[in-house]
Amino acid sequence: MDRRSLSLAAALAAACTTHAGGDRPGDAGPTLDGGDPPGEDGGGPPLDGGDPPAPDGGGLDAGSVGCRGTGGAAVPFGSHRLPYAAGIRPNHVSQDEMDDAVRSYYATWKQRYLRRGCNAYYVLHDRGDTVSEAHGYGMLIMALMAGEEAEARTIFDAMVGYFNDHRSEIVPALMAWRQVSCRDVEGDTSATDGDLDIAYALLLADRQWGSDGAIDYRAAAGDLLRGIRAGDVDGSNRYLLLGDWTEDEARYHDATRPSDFMPGHLATFAAIADPSWDQLLDSQYQVIARAQTTLASSTGLVPDFVLHPLGSQATAPDFLEDGGDDDYEYNACRVPWRVATHYLTSGDTRGRDIVQRMNRFIKNASGNDPGAIRPGYHLDGSPLGPTYRDMAFVAPFAVAAMVDASHQGWLNDLWDTVVDDPGGGYYGDTIKMLSLIVLSGNWWAPEAAPCR
Repeated sequence: MDRRSLSLAAALAAACTTHAGGDRPGDAGPTLDGGDPPGEDGGGPPLDGGDPPAPDGGGLDAGSVGCRGTGGAAVPFGSHRLPYAAGIRPNHVSQDEMDDAVRSYYATWKQRYLRRGCNAYYVLHDRGDTVSEAHGYGMLIMALMAGEEAEARTIFDAMVGYFNDHRSEIVPALMAWRQVSCRDVEGDTSATDGDLDIAYALLLADRQWGSDGAIDYRAAAGDLLRGIRAGDVDGSNRYLLLGDWTEDEARYHDATRPSDFMPGHLATFAAIADPSWDQLLDSQYQVIARAQTTLASSTGLVPDFVLHPLGSQATAPDFLEDGGDDDYEYNACRVPWRVATHYLTSGDTRGRDIVQRMNRFIKNASGNDPGAIRPGYHLDGSPLGPTYRDMAFVAPFAVAAMVDASHQGWLNDLWDTVVDDPGGGYYGDTIKMLSLIVLSGNWWAPEAAPCR
């Protein structure tokens, strides 16, 4: 991956990059020695109106009391205590078979990527390092696999410890984006996706285990949410920034990464912490829908990065990461999974409408063959070139297919393709792991789970 090194600004810009080029052919994945690493107009404020008043912080009230734990997991994996609000699931396999497939793949994922080291636990990235994106993914997986993973809370708490040991130098509540050999590298600055996932995972942990133990998960989530508001959200509360490092860099500050839009996370933050997160949720839905209709009206795809989010303009190639920054590539591939998951858990039709545009495109582009989904497309729908199969692209489209019953056969085929793929790279394997949790009906929103 090319990186600029001409100035501090360039170094800070690079601090947002977390994975580009991850699951390319030839990436056999990391060694398993266990050593240390050496996101349609949906309402909300008009995008071209004046700046709305900035909210107050966006975190939980100081001193607010979290859940009290009673031992064990409140929502153990496979319990299905919190059914989805909408959508379908694969219907050619039983629920037990789906849950068993997730359990089996979790064992594979854990062996390949979960590492004990740096006096903590972390998720191994492609090249022997780790990044905040991977750390957020790992914390989500641990909270959601509790009950299946006997040591889930112990591992999760150690991951909180790792997060605490690696904070951004700009907004200290956030996580520094990359570590090698237990040390922060390439700028101690944040990447928005990791911060959002970690905050959501902490809220899952509060409902799963309670916050009256060694770690007050709810308080930790509140601190992190205030940091996200300060460093990862633009001042008008209308779009997500690339990270806390963009404040003094106008080119990057006036940009967003569509894959950072995690509508379910924002809805949870609004329900549990501060209603002002709903304003960001509404506006960011408009940003994504406008990007679809303005930049890719025939396909519904979105690019890895959007410039001038309130007007939705594609960036140029090599805007930040590589020549595919203006394409549907290794960042944007996560959008169908993130957005469809919100529809499944909430019934919010804005999410369904966005992924339905993508569903129509990918079924046609692949000839209804999941194995023909290509690893990246130009916004006009033409493939980028490579022909290998990558779960980073396939698995999110499986989650997207869940939004409408007309995709039942397609969803069934996608399930089989995802389950049968052996994987072999951190990025695709981890997106597959998270997608399988959703596909099997095991994802849940913290606000839906009462304290027990």
